[in-house]
Amino acid sequence: MNRGAKSAVIGTVVVLFAAGGYGAYNVVHAVANVGSGSTPKTASTAMATTAPSEADAVKRAQSFLDSWKSGPDHYTGAASQTTDPGGAQDALQAYATGVKLSAISFSDVAAAAPTAALPATGNSSGDAALETHVTFTVTAQVKGGTWSYPSSLDVVQSAGGLTSVNWAPSVLYPKLKAAESLAAGPVTADAGSVRVLARDGKTVLTGAKYPSLTEIIATIAQHGGGSGSSAAESGSGIEIVDSNNDPVATAKVFTAPKGASITTTIDARLQAAAEAAVRGSVLKGMPAAVDAIDHSNGQIRAIAYAGTGSDGNTAINAALAPGSTMKIVTAAALFDHTSMTPSSKAPCDATATVYSQTFHNDTTSDTDPNASLTKAFAISCNVSFIKAGFNQLVTPSDASALHNEAVQVFGLGSWSIGGGVQTTDPSVPVPPANSPDQGAQFMGQGQITMSPLVIASLAATVAEGRFEQPVILPGQQQSAAPQAMSSRTDGYLKTLMRAAAHDSDGTAYPRMKDFSSTTGAKTGTAETNSTTNGWFTAYNSEIAVASLVQGGTTGVDSAGYVVQAVLTADE
Repeated sequence: MNRGAKSAVIGTVVVLFAAGGYGAYNVVHAVANVGSGSTPKTASTAMATTAPSEADAVKRAQSFLDSWKSGPDHYTGAASQTTDPGGAQDALQAYATGVKLSAISFSDVAAAAPTAALPATGNSSGDAALETHVTFTVTAQVKGGTWSYPSSLDVVQSAGGLTSVNWAPSVLYPKLKAAESLAAGPVTADAGSVRVLARDGKTVLTGAKYPSLTEIIATIAQHGGGSGSSAAESGSGIEIVDSNNDPVATAKVFTAPKGASITTTIDARLQAAAEAAVRGSVLKGMPAAVDAIDHSNGQIRAIAYAGTGSDGNTAINAALAPGSTMKIVTAAALFDHTSMTPSSKAPCDATATVYSQTFHNDTTSDTDPNASLTKAFAISCNVSFIKAGFNQLVTPSDASALHNEAVQVFGLGSWSIGGGVQTTDPSVPVPPANSPDQGAQFMGQGQITMSPLVIASLAATVAEGRFEQPVILPGQQQSAAPQAMSSRTDGYLKTLMRAAAHDSDGTAYPRMKDFSSTTGAKTGTAETNSTTNGWFTAYNSEIAVASLVQGGTTGVDSAGYVVQAVLTADE
């Protein structure tokens, strides 16, 4: 058959394989023993009922690979040894152009066991087409460097025994599919590869290592950061691209891309300590949460929680009565709006009655008719603070003093800590007239609700002498307290919190006695409908920490252990 006659047959005699990913099989181009200079031999339209022998399959594969290796001038010869000459030639050329190919070689060419395909459509024999799998290693010199990878192809034969490479895009690269090609050049970071970093700018925060931060990390990655963020940087390599030249997957990386990064205020060491503390065996599985804040600037150093609850991340979203930790604000209001000082008398009586509701201390033995305000704070006497607060801060027409102190001086309100992370706002409502809540509020009960983050902020405000709104991203805009804390009030509050931490009868003493005398603390136990919650907050020279343990019978013997562990880690 002369060249013109053969050309007339091409495109009219086509056999298609059914499902199985083999594509069109142009049996006219099924050839045997074709080298770079030989003349193709045509095959019959019938498929063989046996697979090519391993020797024949390797011979055909090697011939195809040798032509491919010889460069673009020989791609026609390589393609003619396949079941789809036109498609193969275009694909070989696109490969060379896409990866900026300068040289290519093949090694380890070997046959595997024959495999069966589905019956081929148009196969006159009606038998299944069989193929022999051949594996090889590609080593290509491309833009960016040397690219080596394993690949494979399948060899089929006609009834006349002529073999062909069963063409598929995967011959070029195993993961390549129809309508895809390879392109060398910039390799972009995955859109989901934003790295959320600790404050050191190096440690990557992950949910696997810091489970309490799982949702926070995802939220920050989605919403982005401010001054602590950096843009993604492209690397170099080879990508699989679609028909629109859009990246599908990365095939080879020469220089790794860097995803965008967002630096937070989290201290990786303190975060690890906090994660361990809320899961400590001493808590016996009770739900716990803790927050640590750098009181000099409001930057959050750790957020951790364990256990389940409707509030989710209770470290920042709990809305629970804070118990006696609220006495920090009560004492501040007494100092700011009355003539009381730490040495002022504040009798710790057994009971106090406000609008027909009687309040008690945590234990009946907590009585001292000669107690000073410092002593009352240290032993956390409920009655002392209810009587002082109700008698001196509440008038028949106005019970807003505690609310005002919390908002004006301690900055309580609607905070945005940054990165789209949502926190639950504290609530210190003004009690209605003639309500027992006018007394309950002064010991952190009634309708007052807070999270450990808010309680940590109360302690931080005392430690620093001013309110610094908590943030999780450096550079995040911080709201200011409408009114600065006076140095007089701050000094008085430090006296009270040091007494609670270091006086032998102070409720925080068991957890704080080994820390510096400059540290301060406050315990809290809040009643709920069915149980009690333990609270504990403390500060040292750098951080303020607060913890909540749901089900804790006392603050010192539940949340106190969590705060103690985090403060110890900060030393």
